[in-house]
Amino acid sequence: MRVSLCTITFRHHLTSLDEIAAWAEANDFQGIELWGAHARNLAPRSDRNAEWLDGYGLAVPMISDYLPLDGEVETLRHKAVELCRLARRWRTRKIRTFAGSVGSRAASAEERQRVVARLKEICVITASYGIHLLAETHPKTLADTAASTMQLIEEVDHPYFAINFDTLHVWEGGDDPVAVHRTMKPHIRHYHLKNIVARSDLSVFEPANVYAAAGSRRGMTPLFEGIVDYDRILGEISGDPQADASLEWFGNDCLETLERDRRRVRQSIESRERPLRAAQL
Repeated sequence: MRVSLCTITFRHHLTSLDEIAAWAEANDFQGIELWGAHARNLAPRSDRNAEWLDGYGLAVPMISDYLPLDGEVETLRHKAVELCRLARRWRTRKIRTFAGSVGSRAASAEERQRVVARLKEICVITASYGIHLLAETHPKTLADTAASTMQLIEEVDHPYFAINFDTLHVWEGGDDPVAVHRTMKPHIRHYHLKNIVARSDLSVFEPANVYAAAGSRRGMTPLFEGIVDYDRILGEISGDPQADASLEWFGNDCLETLERDRRRVRQSIESRERPLRAAQL
C-alpha cells in the first residue's frame, strides 16, 4: 500500500510545496495528493511538475477537486479539461470529485438523473486523457451510503468511473466499512483515511467549518485514536501493493499528527506481515 499526505492539510498554512515534499520524503510518504486549488495555483510554475517531484521519490496519486455538476455544461466541460491537463502535468490518472450536492434520500429522480448524466459526460472527457474520475463516498451526495454508491456505479456504467473510498464517511453513512469494501473493491481506486472521536462530532467536517481558518477542529483525532477501527480496515487493504491511500488530516498540529499516523500505519502493517513471513520460513 502506498501512503500519501494531502496538500489540503496545509490550506491555512504558509507552507510551500517544496517544504511539503522534503518533509514527506523524510517521513516515509510515497506521494502527495494535490488539492485542486493548489494544482491550479502552481500552474504558472513550469518548474514544478511530476519530474521535479521524482527528485524526492514522490508521486501525485490524485488531484482532488469539486467539479460543478450543478452549473453550466460548458463551464463543467472546461473545468474537466483543465483538470485533465493538470493531471497530465503531475502524471496522475485520477481526479476526485463529489457526486452532486444533494444526499441520496433527498434527491429527486430528476436530480439524480442529471448528476448521473453529468458524471457520464465528464468520464468521456477524462477517458480521452486516460484518467479515471473518482466520486468520493461523502455525505450530502449520491455516494452517501453504500447502497446509493453501488447504484451510482451501475448508473454511470463507465470504465473510467471509480470510487474514492473515504472510510470515515462510509461509516458515517451507517455502513460497516469492511463489509462495504469487500463488495465495492473492484470499483475503488483510492482511499481517504481520517477519524473522529464520536459520531456527535461529525459536523466538524461540514465544508463551511472545515474550510474556515477559524473553524472548530474539536473531535478531529489521530487515525488510531478515534471511533473507526483502522487496524481492521488496514487488514483489508494493506496487502495490496497497488493500493493508494491518503492520510486526510484537517486539524491542528499537522506535521506532528501526520508523522505519528504514518508511523502507526507502518507499524500496523508490519505487525500483520511478520506472522506471514514467519509462516513462510
